[in-house]
Amino acid sequence: MLGSNLWAGPLVVSDGLDWRDGKLGARIRVALWLRDEVGVGNTFSKAALRTAITGAEQVDRRMRDLRPAGWVIRTNLDKPSLQPDQLFLEVIGAPVWEKEHRAAGLRQISAKTRRFVLERDLHRCRRCGVGAAEAYPGEPGSAARLTLGHVSPHAAGSSAGAEDLLTECARCNELVKNLTGVQMDAGQVWERIKALPLAQKRELQAWMDADARPLRPVDRAWGMYRQLPAVLRDEMKNDLRSLMES
Repeated sequence: MLGSNLWAGPLVVSDGLDWRDGKLGARIRVALWLRDEVGVGNTFSKAALRTAITGAEQVDRRMRDLRPAGWVIRTNLDKPSLQPDQLFLEVIGAPVWEKEHRAAGLRQISAKTRRFVLERDLHRCRRCGVGAAEAYPGEPGSAARLTLGHVSPHAAGSSAGAEDLLTECARCNELVKNLTGVQMDAGQVWERIKALPLAQKRELQAWMDADARPLRPVDRAWGMYRQLPAVLRDEMKNDLRSLMES
């Protein structure tokens, strides 16, 4: 039964749709795979999903896009009995494979709004501060990819307007959505916080209250600098060195 968790196991539906059909959108294919191959009350892994839905980009995000359409997919963050790599299909929501439900739960962000938010945030993640294509601290060779996240969750009725959007790196975006196997140990985080000087504790408290890391003038200057072509960055680097030495 769609929209409830009373039915356990894969549904047998004779609608002629096949999740293997590459002509269907990725979100529809993910939904059909969950419906036909997993079924309510069963577990699956992201690896299995990625293996099944070949030829589609950002499969994890397409699965996440089902949640505001009423689909309930649990992780070990809210269902401790699951392993870190396991997910649990609890509820099948809107049948997004049907034409009248294709846009269920989706909030379209215009190209103009997307560009405005990225420029407003100077192409830096407002949660962790990493910039576009920068390496994460302690992870040489990594490269952050930026996306847009919502200040308010879908359930709160948030919009696709710039006031409810902020720039996030893909990693922070996944963590916020509770659909990642990467978890921080709360005890280690608390020990790190306790070790901070008082001034930094107060600064961190302000970030927590705002649920965002404000950009300092130097962060803004760095973000703008990073958007310049490589040749101009080299020139500006030399200009700054000369300025400080004069």
